[in-house]
Amino acid sequence: MRLLVWLLLTLGALTQGQSVEEPLLFHSFPADFKWGAATSAYQIEGGWDADGKGPSIWDTYVHQSGNVFEDQTGDVACDSYHKYKDDVQLIKAMGMGNYRFSISWARILPEGIGEINQAGVDYYNNLIDELLANGIQPAVTLYHWDLPQALEDLGGWQNEDVALWFEEYARVCFQEFGDRVKFWITLNEPHVTATNGYEYGGNAPGIVDPGKACYVVGHNQLRAHARAYRVYYDEFGQQNGQVGITLNIHNAESKTESQADIEAAQRWTDFFLGWFIDPILKGGKYPQVMVDRIGARSAAQGFASSRLPEFTEEDSALIQESTDFLGINYYTSEIINDQDFDNSIVSYVADTGAGTSKNPNWYTTASVWLRVVPSGIRKMMSRIRDNYGDIPIYITENGMSDNLGNLDDLQRVYYYKHYINQILKAIVLDGVNVRGYFAWSLMDNFEWGSGYRDKQANKQFSDPTFILVHQI
Repeated sequence: MRLLVWLLLTLGALTQGQSVEEPLLFHSFPADFKWGAATSAYQIEGGWDADGKGPSIWDTYVHQSGNVFEDQTGDVACDSYHKYKDDVQLIKAMGMGNYRFSISWARILPEGIGEINQAGVDYYNNLIDELLANGIQPAVTLYHWDLPQALEDLGGWQNEDVALWFEEYARVCFQEFGDRVKFWITLNEPHVTATNGYEYGGNAPGIVDPGKACYVVGHNQLRAHARAYRVYYDEFGQQNGQVGITLNIHNAESKTESQADIEAAQRWTDFFLGWFIDPILKGGKYPQVMVDRIGARSAAQGFASSRLPEFTEEDSALIQESTDFLGINYYTSEIINDQDFDNSIVSYVADTGAGTSKNPNWYTTASVWLRVVPSGIRKMMSRIRDNYGDIPIYITENGMSDNLGNLDDLQRVYYYKHYINQILKAIVLDGVNVRGYFAWSLMDNFEWGSGYRDKQANKQFSDPTFILVHQI
């Protein structure tokens, strides 16, 4: 039956005009290339209120009916809080030498600041020690979307003091774990935190404030990142680690060869990736296209000043060059066209002046936004190098969702094989400085607003061809 599924998948792709097998480059990755898998605390840990942990915004969000598929929660998730040793053995069995995981801020500091929860510190110490005992290097993300609810009650990422709160939290983590952790990521996907959490309301804390809150949240995340980076080198430089940030981006293909669409594709990328990396690598300033467009639209809408905040001289100085590497979470591509939005529309999307769509020939995974386009990751790696220089890049997430549930997992094998080979091409043929790759994810987990929906779909049908036909 699984062979039949794969044949049907291949036939479906071919009938849509999609090339199933791209040419592979047979070559070697650098000897010191980091291979690993990745997870995040809320998606796998469970133990949501165990041993003194405080509630996070995701704990609050999932316990409010209607926010998540079938009101599912991460209260237990993969139960990694109790089964972390099993997690480590899974990583070891796969032969991976690195594991990217995140720390739950509210497990360390239940109120976000102030008193340390020793039981939370002990949990991460035990996990780190177990990894090292099995020859696996920890790569730690400080923030993967689970802000302590106590801080959200004070305004969260919209409160400028959040940069100081994050600095205090980072200091505790460096102090407690930095003797063994040498690879730190401050923030995971600040773009998603800003837009999904505060523009569209589809992620915790579920705030809908189009065209305004997202820019404030993005601004304060950059300030928080910079303070964490600086405190590491000011107070913990002797630990000899690295500190960076992880950003997400899709490759942008212009819909036509018109100049307007080509410029729109670049503008969309500037609003997505440039929003966060330009201030760090291009002099402490936002992309000029963001400054110009948001400023002009804000004035036309009657705002007294631009909806895009300005950095103080102090913040700008802190943010410049505040990263040792660039983490990139990469999954898919977009088709971009120029689109004229009326000035009366106050929103992030309207500010971009770009429309998005998908090529119908791109195979759709269980996540409708995630189409399989391996060539896009190589193009994006070269774009980053061309725009931002020879900064070390780590692919900190890459993978796909499915709801076939096959143990031989041929779809995912195809995805990984071709995306990883495109990274190899970027390194060998294009000279891009990619240093490592972390597959997403180590295990099936709580997928935010989708809960456990994809895997639940498998339980509804005994014949996987039914699922396949309805996917295609």
